[in-house]
Amino acid sequence: MRIGELARLTGVSTRLLRYYEEQGLLRPARTTAGYREYGEEDTVRVWQIRSLLAAGLSTRVIAELLPCATGPIPVLEACPNLVATLRGELADLDARIDDLTRSRHALSRYLAATHQPSEHQAA
Repeated sequence: MRIGELARLTGVSTRLLRYYEEQGLLRPARTTAGYREYGEEDTVRVWQIRSLLAAGLSTRVIAELLPCATGPIPVLEACPNLVATLRGELADLDARIDDLTRSRHALSRYLAATHQPSEHQAA
């Protein structure tokens, strides 16, 4: 199938499919005329990519994990470094959550300390 059909089947734009190819996540065959040719397995691959992106993983990490993925909602099979990679990503996410929580508390304190005019004074 051509890129337009893959885009239609997966709901992913052709531009994004080309980006996935640039990132090494998709490897379409090429016709003699240079057109991209995708197989049915590429439909599953796009769904895997979308699911892993939704989990907050970068395309760099996804490229590492895709060889371990099976099924449209990927099940990750044991591959070398898989557990270490996922644990590292989870630790990074926890650190970002901690940072955001601290920022949220600081902003809440600033907002609480801000003197706002009452409704009848503002009029």
